[in-house]
Amino acid sequence: MDRFDAMRLFTRIVELGNFSRAADDLKLPAATATHAIRQLEARLGVQLLHRTTRKVTPTSDGQAYYQRCLRILADVDETEAGFGHGGATPKGKLRIDLSTLGRVFVLPRLSEFFARYPDIELEVGLGDRRVDLVGEGVDCVLRVGELPDSTMVGRRVATLPQVTCASAAYLAAHGMPATLKDLRGHLAVNWYSASSGKMLPFEFDVDGVPRSVTLAGKVSVSEGEAYVACCLGGMGLAQLPRYRVEALLADGTLREVLPQWRPPSLPVTVLYPYQRQLSPRVRVFADWVAEVMAGAPRVPPIH
Repeated sequence: MDRFDAMRLFTRIVELGNFSRAADDLKLPAATATHAIRQLEARLGVQLLHRTTRKVTPTSDGQAYYQRCLRILADVDETEAGFGHGGATPKGKLRIDLSTLGRVFVLPRLSEFFARYPDIELEVGLGDRRVDLVGEGVDCVLRVGELPDSTMVGRRVATLPQVTCASAAYLAAHGMPATLKDLRGHLAVNWYSASSGKMLPFEFDVDGVPRSVTLAGKVSVSEGEAYVACCLGGMGLAQLPRYRVEALLADGTLREVLPQWRPPSLPVTVLYPYQRQLSPRVRVFADWVAEVMAGAPRVPPIH
């Protein structure tokens, strides 16, 4: 195994915290991975990894070497990408995690990504849960909404218009609110953060001034499909990305509420660890997602 391959193996072990998983990821026998790291430590004359039965973690020397490896490997990938016939393209496996937004806009167009970058292999996870990118070995995630402060690097790729809406049946029973004050007598399908447990208020843009309104409700959720389902079931008002409910608004199943004071648009962000900001694979994927989202038409929701 040459030095660059040993560096790639070492960085993946640090990121995944496991020899076997890193070896599987790089399609190596576990014994080969173990031998290669022993040779690397012997050549450097330092211990790079703490090994226990449950976890592999870098030593202080290992952490410093890991940071240097990331920069060196990124430089190598960047250099190789600029040479060869027509310029080499990024290659290797990219682990991504997409929100439900990705299922609607990104997955149907993956063939376009592979036509442009045939040497990249994608491993895709779907969901809105909070992902430990470094601990789980995920290279980047696509997320909707404001992001908490973190050590991650975020690139905003789009914004999504939102709409306040309710089922026609609910409004027939409770009336259509005409002002923010009218909301006091209404129920909401409330959204809470799965990571913090915090209930989020309804937000309105009133002549350029943000207004928050907290509504009572009998149900609260933290998952997008459940949010839409409860709104359709007449449980109260909801604030949703318009793309999720476009067809339901068009056929009258749902009706928009207070269209003169719409919720602020939601940011869409590609998020990745700062260690990955120089990775050509991450960069081209983020660029491509930004292109996809910029030209995305309105689409019906997935049931």
